[in-house]
Amino acid sequence: MSQKLQGAGPEEPAYSGRVLEVERWPELDNPVMVVAFTGWIDAGLAGQGCVAAVIDQLKGARRFARIDLGEIADLQQTRPTVHLADGVTRELEWPAVDFVAGRAGGRDVVVCTGPEPSIRWNEFTTTIVETAARLGVEQALLLGGLPAAVSHRRQIKVMATATSHALIQDLGATRVDYNGPTGVQTVLQVALGEADIPAIGLWAEVPHYVAGNPSPPAIRALLERVRDLAGMNLELGDLDGQAEEYAARVEEGLAERPDVAEMVRELDVVSDTDLPTGDEIASEIERFLREES
Repeated sequence: MSQKLQGAGPEEPAYSGRVLEVERWPELDNPVMVVAFTGWIDAGLAGQGCVAAVIDQLKGARRFARIDLGEIADLQQTRPTVHLADGVTRELEWPAVDFVAGRAGGRDVVVCTGPEPSIRWNEFTTTIVETAARLGVEQALLLGGLPAAVSHRRQIKVMATATSHALIQDLGATRVDYNGPTGVQTVLQVALGEADIPAIGLWAEVPHYVAGNPSPPAIRALLERVRDLAGMNLELGDLDGQAEEYAARVEEGLAERPDVAEMVRELDVVSDTDLPTGDEIASEIERFLREES
């Protein structure tokens, strides 16, 4: 297991555990932690796009720690990258989960983002939970995108899961009937709850026929929920324009695919009461992952 993250002040020497490397602890006031991972399921890159938008709005943003995934990731799926440092020398950058701190919309924020590891999930999630506790995280929001049988012409819905009944009462639309395969994000959510850190999972429902492409409407829907739940004054304007352009591109694509266009017309008239079941969602996830592999 990772070493306990205790006793280090903001100005003390960098901490280096088995998987966590800390440059310098930030001083934060009851921060919210925003989390998104790649590798399991993030249809429309909704989670990744949302955390990127949050980071863009952070004042004084600084990466203060990272979890090196070089020994715990499937490097055939999450490959290291190489670049030329001086036009000649090649330097490798191994996959890692980054921790970035700053302030946005009147609140201190910690962003945790990167690829999902392949092994040692208990150590990985314990490290993040201990980091959250060390920083005094008041609330955690875990983000992702879910491929769903919905039309892009409808408003994106964001389904939620929570670590307590008290949280669920304030969330509105929730998904409580899913049983099946899951990713490290859910494992982390459970671990945060067990550590008495309120954690909410937010899943944007992305039309399955465009789930492999970045979805500005899904990113915007998640960012709006993050803004409201965390009490942050985040800007959404840039995503409004991107969402309009995205919708126009999808419509152009449908004009060239009458088979998909017919399916979309059928989805347009599906009642909100005909939402897919947990088993149907599981089947959709499995199909999506097969197509992405």
